[in-house]
Amino acid sequence: MPGYSGSVQPAHHRPRVPRREGFFLGWRGILSEFGEVLPITDKTPALTLKEGNTPLIEAAALSRWLGGGVQIHLKYEGLNPTGSFKDRGMVLAVAKAKEEGAETVICASTGNTSASAAAYATRAGLQCLVLIPHGKVALGKLAQALVYGARVVAVEGNFDQALAIVQELAEARPEIILVNSVNPYRLEGQKTAAYEVCRDLGDAPDYLAIPVGNAGNISAYWKGFCECFDQGRSRRRPRMLGFQAAGAAPLVEGRTVERPETIATAIRIGRPVNRERATRAVGDSGGLFAAVTDKEILEAYWALAEHEGVFAEPASAAAVAGVIQLVRRGYFPAGSRVVCVLTGNGLKDPDTAMRKGAEPLILPARLDAIESILQREPAHV
Repeated sequence: MPGYSGSVQPAHHRPRVPRREGFFLGWRGILSEFGEVLPITDKTPALTLKEGNTPLIEAAALSRWLGGGVQIHLKYEGLNPTGSFKDRGMVLAVAKAKEEGAETVICASTGNTSASAAAYATRAGLQCLVLIPHGKVALGKLAQALVYGARVVAVEGNFDQALAIVQELAEARPEIILVNSVNPYRLEGQKTAAYEVCRDLGDAPDYLAIPVGNAGNISAYWKGFCECFDQGRSRRRPRMLGFQAAGAAPLVEGRTVERPETIATAIRIGRPVNRERATRAVGDSGGLFAAVTDKEILEAYWALAEHEGVFAEPASAAAVAGVIQLVRRGYFPAGSRVVCVLTGNGLKDPDTAMRKGAEPLILPARLDAIESILQREPAHV
């Protein structure tokens, strides 16, 4: 490199990186960056793992593959500290629990909530108790909760039964704070993703597609978009499109699903606690709820990876699966801007990726052996 002497340039000689209006450099986390729109006080601990500020990725290849003149963007929440959108709400819920003098936070979880609660509880110096449905949590998520130091209990029942237990415990014990999405601070923190979408697009999208399990996140996004509109940060509010797995679709079917089943473990919930909020969000926005099959979820899962280079967990792919379904039905007007929320990182559930059967080639450590594979057809397009 010309002029390089092997030493670091003094700070006053380094070129300054310009600050683009509306774009946060030196990101400080949700509580600091969005403090003006969050319910925090001077007594709220400045808790952070530098959550938020996740990328909004233009999915040009996916848009071309689908056709229909739709412009798709991916809000990739899998790049939060524990790999899911839960960190946005959890940082506020745990900070407020600490402010209120709690000793322990508790939650029921299909995986991502437990990972996030455990991480932020550890950061705040609190204990964390997690109830999960036995045998129904992806290994990557379970590993996180354990390594962060939570006490994890697998109950012989489903998520909805586990949630009923932790709600009863929290009501009876004032030193224990429930941090599931029934906690209003969770939704307040999660709404900040809508602010980021408006910031990065310069306006709200025409449509926001999102996976729906316990139905807190769709409610939080709608709250954020309404606030952005009221504050003049956007000129419109999007139609909210909530997608559930066909085997766990209580909001689509209008009834509780007693035994929810789907490959998308993060949304395997049959009795969403935020049902009413989510229903209002979809109704007020002129949106819809729809169900996607596990087959459609896996199609979208692989399409994200193979067309866009984005690895998201199966539940995240439900939003993309729903958009694919609607494009094929001719639902979107040409030129529509659609943001799909990818709620979790693909590494949360590595078993699903490995089920495709792809394995590395095993060849001799010789140049000619490696050169021989260059003439072969690529494994995928």
